[in-house]
Amino acid sequence: MTIAIIGGTGPQGQGLALRFAKAGVAVALGSRDGGRAKQIAETLNEKLPEGSAEILGLENNLATQAADELVILAVPFSAHNVTLEGIKPDLVGKVLVDIVVPLSATDPKLVDMPPEGSATEAAQALLGKEIPVIGALHNVSATTLNNLEWDINCDILVCGNSLDARKKVMALCNRLGVQSYNAGPAQSARCIEAMTPILIRINISKAVPFSHAGMKIWAPEH
Repeated sequence: MTIAIIGGTGPQGQGLALRFAKAGVAVALGSRDGGRAKQIAETLNEKLPEGSAEILGLENNLATQAADELVILAVPFSAHNVTLEGIKPDLVGKVLVDIVVPLSATDPKLVDMPPEGSATEAAQALLGKEIPVIGALHNVSATTLNNLEWDINCDILVCGNSLDARKKVMALCNRLGVQSYNAGPAQSARCIEAMTPILIRINISKAVPFSHAGMKIWAPEH
């Protein structure tokens, strides 16, 4: 199985590439600059333990084409729509996993949601109903992802209008050793994406004795 991570040269994309490759999932790491993607992929492969799958660095369109079915979008929100427009022809027959959060350009502790309501919904509107868009992996710390000695300390909320696609993305996330939950249709992304700046605020606060915290769904003890 090969997945693509578009915008994979950023901290979140690199961390996800490491985690999925360690879990045995081959990764096509995409960037606007294919040469840079190749260099970063080589560096990431050196960090992986023996027996991991390979990370291959490619230009965005080639990385999207290399994916069997699942393509993760991990770009800054400022590049969200233009990146999707560039890879849209290569997404036909595949599922887009949108992990982008529309953080405010002036304050990363706030969101600035697009007119559609969330980045996930904006992607679905841009790509059309034929290409399923699933929102997931919004609230995972990039620092945690990049430290392979740490367990991922959060659950994953997965939303989107296609139940079949949600189940596929949940199965992929579960390969990271986390628990994923079906959070319903794409509109749920408005709540899920908005949790990220709250976590950022908590994690940088001097009033708490930790950083890189995540969210978990706690079952009742009774």
